[in-house]
Amino acid sequence: MRKAVFFDIDGTLLGRDGQLPESTKRAIAALNHNGIFTAIATGRGPHTIQPLLKELNMNSYVSFNGQYVVCLNKVISKHYLDSRHLKRLSAAVEKHHHEIIYLNESALNMEQQTHENFAAWKKAHMENSPKSFSDIYQAIIFIKDDEDYYLKDFHDHYSFVRWSKEAVDVIPAGRSKAEGIKAMVRKLKIDMKDVYTFGDGVNDIEMLQQAGIGIAMGNAQNEVKKHADFVTADVDDDGIVRGLQEVGLLSGEIK
Repeated sequence: MRKAVFFDIDGTLLGRDGQLPESTKRAIAALNHNGIFTAIATGRGPHTIQPLLKELNMNSYVSFNGQYVVCLNKVISKHYLDSRHLKRLSAAVEKHHHEIIYLNESALNMEQQTHENFAAWKKAHMENSPKSFSDIYQAIIFIKDDEDYYLKDFHDHYSFVRWSKEAVDVIPAGRSKAEGIKAMVRKLKIDMKDVYTFGDGVNDIEMLQQAGIGIAMGNAQNEVKKHADFVTADVDDDGIVRGLQEVGLLSGEIK
């Protein structure tokens, strides 16, 4: 049966310096050469990951934590935030003096190619905030983890995925990277038991749980490691290569 491997980006494919290790690049090239399907599964938007996709010779990805899925260069799945409740959420965020940005089709065209200048990226989105709450894939609330108590009032409609001490992603309740992966492998006629996932963050937990084999990076949070089938080495210590070797998808030495 054909196998598929999905990789998170930050802390998984990219090291602490924000760079792609050469060993990881060679390992993924070997997977592609051997007919193993490879793709990215990220919380980032599509345009920010295009350079990395090109470098890895990939044409498939799950972005916005599963809300915007592209398989073999074709969009196969889109999911939006419920606009009625998003208006209420926005009012609550404003009331508590926090900031929120919205990611829609216009935002896709506006995104910078990387997150290197995060302040400029955030400012651009704040200044070009959409006029309506329809067709929003994902929102980002800039809020500290000890100030997000009021978000519990919206848990019936949204999931809040924290990716830093300062911010959370807002996605539809019940949605995740795992759901995006399922949509893609259905399209490819690959069974989930033949899917391998690599991740390090809280937003990777569902895809680690639901894949045939879920692999947590050595630098992953402890909460994430608990949900993985096993833990590989640190991202900066050839964690991807070692993990692929451990599950038998890669043989020989990758320098």
